[in-house]
Amino acid sequence: MSRILLGVSGGIAAYKALELVRLATAAGHAVRVVQTPASRRFVGEASFAALSGAPVLVSEFQRDPARGSFPDQAPPTHEPLSHLELVANADLYLIAPASANTIAKLAAGLADNLLSSCALAATCPVVLAPAMNSHMYEHPATVANLETLIARGVHVVEPGTGRLASRGEEGVGRLAEPERLLAACEAALAERTRTDGAATPDGLKGLRVLVTAGGTREPIDSVRFIGNSSSGRMGFALAQAARERGAEVMLLAANVALPTPTGVARRDVVTAGELALACEDEFPRCDVLLMVAAVADFAPASPQQGKIKKSGRARLELVLEPTADVLGGLAAHRRDGQTLVGFAAEHGERALDAARGKLTGKGLDAVVVNDISRRDIGFDVEANEVTILSTSGDRSQIEHHHVPRAAKKQVAHAILDSVERLRASR
Repeated sequence: MSRILLGVSGGIAAYKALELVRLATAAGHAVRVVQTPASRRFVGEASFAALSGAPVLVSEFQRDPARGSFPDQAPPTHEPLSHLELVANADLYLIAPASANTIAKLAAGLADNLLSSCALAATCPVVLAPAMNSHMYEHPATVANLETLIARGVHVVEPGTGRLASRGEEGVGRLAEPERLLAACEAALAERTRTDGAATPDGLKGLRVLVTAGGTREPIDSVRFIGNSSSGRMGFALAQAARERGAEVMLLAANVALPTPTGVARRDVVTAGELALACEDEFPRCDVLLMVAAVADFAPASPQQGKIKKSGRARLELVLEPTADVLGGLAAHRRDGQTLVGFAAEHGERALDAARGKLTGKGLDAVVVNDISRRDIGFDVEANEVTILSTSGDRSQIEHHHVPRAAKKQVAHAILDSVERLRASR
């Protein structure tokens, strides 16, 4: 199994980290724990040491009896620097709970304690599980810090919603349950190892990938518009993952405020019409199209110049007309060798049926479908759970591949695994 380094920062949710260590060791993983001084006010070192079977460290100046080794390793003969040796031996670094203060330090690149020093030295996957009061979690500073870390490749396990530590308070900010944390760690480890042989770090090298992301806005007047809830996170995760696999990536962003992934070219659009024109321009040069953007199906027939006034109106009636089918239009003009992947945000039990119709009706290679009736996946959250419908090598059958709930970056790599398999089969 794997070696998991667990960083525990200050917060009442630290008690859940004990159960995580128990679950991880029971699953066969070797675990070491580092704590911040503040976390000791909630759970002491002896509890973590008893469950992990290894010494717990709080300071980078503290002598490590195990010399940076994990329970399944023999200690080295020399005395290494603990913050370097621990992460060098770890297959994954999980920080749970991650307080607002710790998240701010990591985003700024500070290293003023052992936990943050390990994070700065880590070359293994880093998984972050925030836990704090809802007002702190939703503060623009915390939101921006998490976005910064996600852009750097950190996997974030979103907190749950419910009762908080303060009496009478409810909201988002509860540390994810230990079972979910372990599942996120194992998914990140699986993403790193890729034992199926279908994907390689350079699996898309030499290919041009076109990604659309976000949601279009169709103007009603100069102030108002018809839009949707897409944040662009899934598309941006795919753009970043494709770039990491060696692809040349063009990202068409419809009303997305997220930072552009490193090494990715970007064009911004607003309406479905603007997106269609940008796609027509970029599509002939691409090898893979990932049509993630939520494109409006209808737009106001006669958008007004200026602002429509409320005074004197009993009601306002809008006449909507269909927008162009951007993906269908591109599919009709595809060339040999191109791979087209559509995305379907569907609601409820008939989601897969609707996606099958999209797959065959538009002549696509694959459709990625997620159920937007669930609040814990899809629009404007950090996680997703999808089913990938793809055609077989001879396009005679539809294959299904379910990707369990995970961070969108992990889901993005699972989707690109499917893209690589599709291209290899043809």
